Amino acid sequence: MQQKSPVTGMRSQAVLIDLDGTMVDTAPDIVEAVRQMLGEFGTAPLPFATVSGFIGKGVANLVRRSLEAAGLDRRVDASHALDVFHRHYAQTNGRLGRVFPHVGSGLSELQRLGYRLACVTNKPKELAAPLLLATGLARYLDVLVAGDSIARMKPDPEPLWHACRLLGVEPEHSVLVGDSPVDVRAARAAGLPVFIVSYGYAGPGGPAALECDGLIDSLAAMPAILAARGA
Repeated sequence: MQQKSPVTGMRSQAVLIDLDGTMVDTAPDIVEAVRQMLGEFGTAPLPFATVSGFIGKGVANLVRRSLEAAGLDRRVDASHALDVFHRHYAQTNGRLGRVFPHVGSGLSELQRLGYRLACVTNKPKELAAPLLLATGLARYLDVLVAGDSIARMKPDPEPLWHACRLLGVEPEHSVLVGDSPVDVRAARAAGLPVFIVSYGYAGPGGPAALECDGLIDSLAAMPAILAARGA
């Protein structure tokens, strides 16, 4: 996913897209890695919904909250637990999860129409890049901004602005597609419209509770939405 030169005559608009819960259902892989991590510390697994509710704010936050939920935060060093999690997640990454329906076709159509495409995720690059390659989604993306690409992560607006700079597109000509409150907060801070998928990891209240610019059932809906907006 290296920056590509704009093609003359194509649209300059960009679509920035979240990864976990938006393009790929990664929760099964993450929950399994947490299960194995906790197993090393002699603790029973946490409920699936509990762990999946921690997704979206970076791996360090996920591990910390998992330790807290398991009652391990006072006797297990968080940095050590993070290393243990990474070791297990490197093995589960992309093994149990799946690409959500119509993601590939939606990205392909956006690409055909000339939109510049970036994945903006809080997942570290060492996990995000292999996942995008393994799922075949990397072929559609011009840029990957991962959780450790720069010093800040969503909901800070800087990752979105950074993606726009890499794409050569002004933020006012860009939109974000995501699934969580983190995505909504990042987009609002960056001044971007944000569309939320009706599946994913929206948290309490579900996607309908998020104050976004529109709910979509799949990425395949974005070309028509952008066309209606005059983008």
